[in-house]
Amino acid sequence: MASETAGAQAPVQPDWAPGWRCREHSDRPVELFCRRCSRCVCALCPVLGAHRGHPVGLAQEEAARVQKLIRDCLECLATKKRQQADNIAHLEDAGEKLKVYREQAEACAKQVEVMDDFSTRAWRISQEPNPVQLLQAYIATKAEMGQHMSPWELSHPVPLSFEPVKNFFQQFMEAIQNTLQTPMDTRLKENINCQLSASSTKPGTLLKTSPSPDRSLFMKYARSPTLDPDTMHTRLRLSTDGLSVRCALLGRLGPRPAPRFDALRQVLSRDGFAAGRHYWEVDVQEAGVGWWVGAAYPSLRRHGSSASARLGCNRESWCVKRYDLEYWAFHDCQRSRLWLRRDPHRLGVFLDYEAGVLAFYDVAGGMSHLHTFHAAFQEPLYPALRLWEGAISITRLP
Repeated sequence: MASETAGAQAPVQPDWAPGWRCREHSDRPVELFCRRCSRCVCALCPVLGAHRGHPVGLAQEEAARVQKLIRDCLECLATKKRQQADNIAHLEDAGEKLKVYREQAEACAKQVEVMDDFSTRAWRISQEPNPVQLLQAYIATKAEMGQHMSPWELSHPVPLSFEPVKNFFQQFMEAIQNTLQTPMDTRLKENINCQLSASSTKPGTLLKTSPSPDRSLFMKYARSPTLDPDTMHTRLRLSTDGLSVRCALLGRLGPRPAPRFDALRQVLSRDGFAAGRHYWEVDVQEAGVGWWVGAAYPSLRRHGSSASARLGCNRESWCVKRYDLEYWAFHDCQRSRLWLRRDPHRLGVFLDYEAGVLAFYDVAGGMSHLHTFHAAFQEPLYPALRLWEGAISITRLP
């Protein structure tokens, strides 16, 4: 009778439990996982043993969590491997022409081999049916997995291509030749006929500008829109006056408002324009190799990094973009190459909502015209910025 009672009170053990015994209580099977010590323990350890009071969980549940972590790691590795494969192709192509990048290509190939090896080991761990054995294997590779899952800022091949430089000078020479081929009297007439009319008040008349209109004509529509911290990516830091953002090494912890961009370093202004004419300026001197300046509807997607969330890659946004040595105008994934004679330090943005005009100018370059978008705007437009590194700011205008 006593033996039957003892048998009835014995805990039911999983199929995998008998093979693994507790280090401290050798007669008991391990069935829990101590999160503080990263060790598999028995049911007595958190009550009477060395793990007393430590946070613990069922080994099977912890194993499921680790399997998800490994899947995330494998996805991260796959992305990095694709980047390195692109780098290898780019470097090998450059090496054919310049004969200097072979060592970098070999280094990329070695990194791919290391990631392939770890991917295989991580996948085998994730397929382990025994949760205790899976957790033990995970503990052994935890540090290495952390290194592989660390953020990787590289997203373009290095070294950079010389094609943008060659294209720039080629287009520059063609522009000079075309200009010299036009008779002087014809050029003078064209310049006189395209002067800006400062006295006109008809919507859209500011489009009839010379290559370098007078900045004072725009200043009567001057605005200094402040940026909205609720839309700002966690890697961005907002200045106290709300006019500039700077990239930080780490994301800010805390609650994430729904309007926030969670994957792209973008931010919208607090102020939206649904009518009238407006002009603002953006300082990009400290923005590094990549910046995006434009405007967007409030319906622009905030989650993920797909085209529907990227500034200029959808119907909800328009922008002028600099990346490396190239300048582009983007809207709805349609892009136009901009051939600039100098790097602009400050951009002027002019919006005539009723006329459907969004125009960009190089302020420091004498208000030279960069690009004009034409659209029938359906929602309020909010000044929008995106940043790769450094800082970018809205200029405070009088």
